[in-house]
Amino acid sequence: MSRSVYGRRGSGDGALGRSQQPRSGRILYRVLWSMIFAVCKVLFRLRFEGRENFPSGPFILSPVHRSFIDTLVAGMATSRRLRFMGKESLWEIKPLGALLSALGGFPVERGTADRTALRAATDVLSLGEPLVMFPEGTRRSGDRVKREDMLDGPAFVAARAGVPIVPVGLGGTVRALPVGSVIPRPRRVVVVVGDPIPPPAKVDGRLSRRAVSEHTDRLFNELGDLYVEARVLAGQEPGPA
Repeated sequence: MSRSVYGRRGSGDGALGRSQQPRSGRILYRVLWSMIFAVCKVLFRLRFEGRENFPSGPFILSPVHRSFIDTLVAGMATSRRLRFMGKESLWEIKPLGALLSALGGFPVERGTADRTALRAATDVLSLGEPLVMFPEGTRRSGDRVKREDMLDGPAFVAARAGVPIVPVGLGGTVRALPVGSVIPRPRRVVVVVGDPIPPPAKVDGRLSRRAVSEHTDRLFNELGDLYVEARVLAGQEPGPA
């Protein structure tokens, strides 16, 4: 990898242990998903495009990231339980950390090179579960996706696990929950699911940095187009003449 994307200091438990979830967590996820879906449909007039593009097996869901509600909104696009990495500080609030863990989240410390976090991501996928990885790493601003903001984490994990990446454009989430706001606003939100991007090929069982970078290039191009499309459908900018 050309840059570190996600990491976490060792906590004594193995990556596989962090990936597995009890039955109670799956039930809780289903109940909360149904409730949140109903609220989002009404509050955001939530619209989906391309939901048929989701593969039946494991995949990496890679949305654009502009608002705190992006994970929530992107998760409404599929009824399958999604696993996600969260910044470690969220688990310092014990009730929140317990809830996030029950819903399939696991903590990582961003900005450090940590093989354990990448192993955990691979283990989640090996269990057949979809995993959310933001290719921009953190929330960004602006009307376009920038190549310099793209990280190689999703491409690297996709190649290691042999799973596709599903890019997702989100339109309207910034207006629904602007930076600095804590209460969502009733604004139209659109989720556009792109075609799955197959994992980069290995040569003689090895994955080159060039292959990972080129895969990230492709993800950047796809995600950029989907973000523009989602913004147009959400009424954030005029459509093509």
